[in-house]
Amino acid sequence: MANASSEPRLKKLYAEKVRAEMQEKFGYKNSMQMPKVDKIVINMGVGESTADSKKASVAAEDLTLIAGQKAVVTRAKKSIAGFKVREDMPLGAKVTLRGNQMFEFMDRLVTIALPRVRDFRGLNPKSFDGRGNFAMGIKEHIVFPEINYDKVDQIWGMDVIVCTTAETDDEARELLRAFNFPFPAEKEKEEAA
Repeated sequence: MANASSEPRLKKLYAEKVRAEMQEKFGYKNSMQMPKVDKIVINMGVGESTADSKKASVAAEDLTLIAGQKAVVTRAKKSIAGFKVREDMPLGAKVTLRGNQMFEFMDRLVTIALPRVRDFRGLNPKSFDGRGNFAMGIKEHIVFPEINYDKVDQIWGMDVIVCTTAETDDEARELLRAFNFPFPAEKEKEEAA
């Protein structure tokens, strides 16, 4: 991880290159209209924590290593007898990244973690919510280099939600593509449809 005084690589890329490309492509009249990545929320749901409540805290420790920021344990809001869930029972962990830590995580996600995913064929370009936010799931948290594979007793999946200030999904897709998110090329997408 880079020291605190150096600026993250993707933050420099955004300032030097991405803003100009987005300005040219979408013709923004004001620099405040320019979409940017606002925050990244990482969530780990641990269903097995109903049997063993310590699993949620282990997931929170792993998530803290991955994100570089302390994760909080999420708890059940109400009891659901069918799922054997009691109110205030730990069910998972989450962390919200902003600023430099967000750019550092995004860099590691795109350059290290996603290429390590088995049978990876690119991100789904339809995983936007209509307001410029992108959600993706990772089946194994061990694709991140911070996790020591030998010490892992259980593999968990995680959700990564990238929140942008873009007005439309097309703007957000171009913004994330500029950050080297591996979306399939436009031609491949048309052939698949």
